[in-house]
Amino acid sequence: MKSVEIYTSPLCGYCQAAKRLLNQKGVSFNEIDVLGDPEQKAAMIKRANGGRTVPQIFIGDTHVGGSDELHALERAGKLDPMLAE
Repeated sequence: MKSVEIYTSPLCGYCQAAKRLLNQKGVSFNEIDVLGDPEQKAAMIKRANGGRTVPQIFIGDTHVGGSDELHALERAGKLDPMLAE
């Protein structure tokens, strides 16, 4: 299974929804809280090609986007194959 990283902040409802989906699927992930860490936030923005909102989700080296994009992959049946590659 590919590694999953998710950039979050504590009070973000979309972050909670994305983490809930990953947890329901039994996917372990590395959570990076950017709220009080300007260096991590700058790294997230660079990695996400300018994306400033949380969550920003990466599966392996692939930038998935946010919670909406993650859920769209799941609905389309594309998330499991992406995780398994």
